[in-house]
Amino acid sequence: VPLMATQHITTSRALRFQFLQQAVLSDLPAAMHRHYSLDVSAPLLRTQAFVDGRWVSAASVFPVLDPATGQEIARVSDCGPAEAKQAVDAAYKAFQSWKLCTAKERSVLLKKWFELLTLHKDELAKLITFECGKPMRESLGEIAYSASFIEWFSEEARRVYGDVVPASVNDRKILLLKQPVGVASIITPWNFPSAMITRKVGAALAVGCTVVIKPAEDTPLSALALAEVSLQAGIPAGVLNVVPCSREKAPAVGEVLCTDPSVAKISFTGSTATGKVLLKLAADTVKKASMELGGHAPFIVFDSADVDKAVAGAMASKFRNSGQTCVCSNRFLVQSGIHDRFVEKLGRAMDAELRMGHGSEPDTTQGPLINIRAAEKVVHHISDAVSRGAKVLRGGKRLDGSFMEPTLLADVTTDMLCTQEETFGPLVPVIRFNTEEEALAIANAATVGLAGYFYSQDVSQIWRVAEALEVGMVGVNEGLLSCPEAAFGGVKQSGLGREGSKYGIDEYLEVKYMCLGGLKP
Repeated sequence: VPLMATQHITTSRALRFQFLQQAVLSDLPAAMHRHYSLDVSAPLLRTQAFVDGRWVSAASVFPVLDPATGQEIARVSDCGPAEAKQAVDAAYKAFQSWKLCTAKERSVLLKKWFELLTLHKDELAKLITFECGKPMRESLGEIAYSASFIEWFSEEARRVYGDVVPASVNDRKILLLKQPVGVASIITPWNFPSAMITRKVGAALAVGCTVVIKPAEDTPLSALALAEVSLQAGIPAGVLNVVPCSREKAPAVGEVLCTDPSVAKISFTGSTATGKVLLKLAADTVKKASMELGGHAPFIVFDSADVDKAVAGAMASKFRNSGQTCVCSNRFLVQSGIHDRFVEKLGRAMDAELRMGHGSEPDTTQGPLINIRAAEKVVHHISDAVSRGAKVLRGGKRLDGSFMEPTLLADVTTDMLCTQEETFGPLVPVIRFNTEEEALAIANAATVGLAGYFYSQDVSQIWRVAEALEVGMVGVNEGLLSCPEAAFGGVKQSGLGREGSKYGIDEYLEVKYMCLGGLKP
């Protein structure tokens, strides 16, 4: 039965599909025929901007859609440059007092925020599932991950140490002080609508910075819920501000956040192309910048690998959030000696473990892609690969709306689009290789270098390859990397700076040299 849908263009969205109530998702599980509603308590379902501790309406609103059904789930204040400027001014005013709070005082407030995030985890996870499309199991995992950054930085707040440096003469003392940079603009993506905020904001608030958050237009509800919980935790007015906006207003809002003289720092997670635009905007006022940009992660399986573990790692790395993570594997390089066995076992694992459906269904492992454009890109990559000789071993079809079958391709070559650019979808293109040198040459040919993975039981090879891969993070016999204790970031055009870990906090600090002279020996 064909999907009955009408094309619907709003002033705040590019082309999306607005599904009729009688739509039948014929290629998806029967559960998808049901009506789904977002059941979240009123305090956490916020739709206004959050500025200076108050909920503020804008002159217009934009819709937030459930990517699984296309149904509107909320209408959110569509902020423009004026609201962005108000938020920056509020953050700058609050910075004057927030920076004077003791590290312990900030630590206590962040710990309270962490506790409340954990308390409200079920409802916060529902927001992620309905606006982002993730299965509830993954959404709950994101909330735990999100909260872990607030907990981590609540502890790191009390460990911001300076230095006393031995002077070359005995009538002076040299001190290096660490001080907060000031107001930070936080611009975040839709694929981790909670964790990408807390990973940045936790560090900023811990050291005494204040923030203005611009969430992705697809997923503003999670950001606004985080603001509500921060309010409950007692974070002072103006320290944390959220200005949601539509795709159409994003450039103007982004310009304010990147050019206003009161902003000292920008932190962005998103595409490399957008990151370059923001860096250019920030250049005129020479702002400190952190950029976590695009990835194109290689996943290499050497002949010495434990194939079963490599398959399990591939499943975890590739299909989390339906392949829509910046560190998910994008190019699979498998050595000739185990190529056929790996591909066969991976295909069987996909058959056994992957289930598509609405994220609120308990057995769903694969939700929709975020929108129609995302699904069309995956289809384009598949058709290009097939036209150049690749074989479809599993999947290959786009289903209703933005659902995409998990797809396994064999006989893939490096001239295919899927090996040259990030797919951001559930596509596994497998390249056969013969030597370690060949695999490294293919892996390092990319202009980006965020994450990379490889499986090997040869200790010497592990050291060689880990050091040779041109990426910021390497998973050795492991498909999942992220945790608050580790430094997250890339090399090449994958970005600047690090998030998480003890190093993430340095992104929001300046080092001031103080020379105390005229001392009597």
